[in-house]
Amino acid sequence: MKEGWHVTLAPADLVPAAIAHQRRTVGILVSCFEDERTSAAAARRDVIAALADRPIGRVIGLTGAPGVGKSTLVGALAASLIADGSSLAVVAIDPSSPISGGAFLGDRTRVRFPPDEPRLFFRSQASHGQLGGLAPSTFQVCRLLARLYDTVLVETVGVGQSEIDVAHLADATLLVMAPHAGDEVQFMKAGVMEVPDAFVLNKHDLGDGAERAFAQLKGALRMASPRERPIHRTSARTGHGIAALSSWISAVAPGAFVAREPAWFERWISAEHGRGGVARLAAAGGAAAFLAQHGGFDAAQLAF
Repeated sequence: MKEGWHVTLAPADLVPAAIAHQRRTVGILVSCFEDERTSAAAARRDVIAALADRPIGRVIGLTGAPGVGKSTLVGALAASLIADGSSLAVVAIDPSSPISGGAFLGDRTRVRFPPDEPRLFFRSQASHGQLGGLAPSTFQVCRLLARLYDTVLVETVGVGQSEIDVAHLADATLLVMAPHAGDEVQFMKAGVMEVPDAFVLNKHDLGDGAERAFAQLKGALRMASPRERPIHRTSARTGHGIAALSSWISAVAPGAFVAREPAWFERWISAEHGRGGVARLAAAGGAAAFLAQHGGFDAAQLAF
């Protein structure tokens, strides 16, 4: 038997154990979906087919600058989100190690999950220096995990004008800020004020500084956009606002993630085949038509 996801069992044989949230099996399937070789598409196709009757969970993006407490917040949210019996997978994008090329921080140092809780799954991914805040295989991994867990939380590597790909991936996106982020002008300079569906002002336990930051953020939002978006004030240390934020996440309707598969397929075509491939795809009627014609993302990859 070969190591990794290249096992002697057919993918359909692994799916029941993954549905039961056996972590090792889920990890094997995630490794399959992280394999960027086109030859892995057949295995992915079989897994997705075996999961065809499963409901699609919501995919929530969470981004923010270093130091705002994203990872600690994820840990607090995890406990709250599974309190009602639901399940959660977290995909955390880390900077790449300059030595190994792997995730620089890794899952054991970022979020504290109960080791014996099968409803929680955590995966670190290395960004490989890719702009956009996601890893090259994050979209593929979310395709799998959204069929296994009620909620998939994607924590990006950072925030800035280029780290907005998570908004093109998720059903809803949260921007996490902290009271020490600066004044109203600094909020405006963040470059991503139009991206999130809601804001999280973390570290609410910092007192007066948190209240001032809340007022500044409200003012910045009024100037930046007429769109009404909630601001959640949270503290992972005290638990303030965590239940309310969990309820907001649980109320997000899934579905936008799946609808965006044609856009991600076109991205793959552009990366693998360049402008010539994009032109061929357009001549074939576009990404959505090509996916429909060939029966899904993975079959379309094999056929292109």
